[in-house]
Amino acid sequence: MTRKNALPEKTCPVCGRPFSWRRKWKRCWHEVRYCSERCRRQRRKTVTKSSGGG
Repeated sequence: MTRKNALPEKTCPVCGRPFSWRRKWKRCWHEVRYCSERCRRQRRKTVTKSSGGG
């Protein structure tokens, strides 16, 4: 069994919190950017707001 402190970590660009590897991300860890679905949605809103306006 792998110890939790030996798992790879990334930092979420939205909230700035570190998050660890999870089993469900086994095959796509290189694609994971956000710690949660909430942060993923929040990032989209931020990008949409800053690029919008006419």
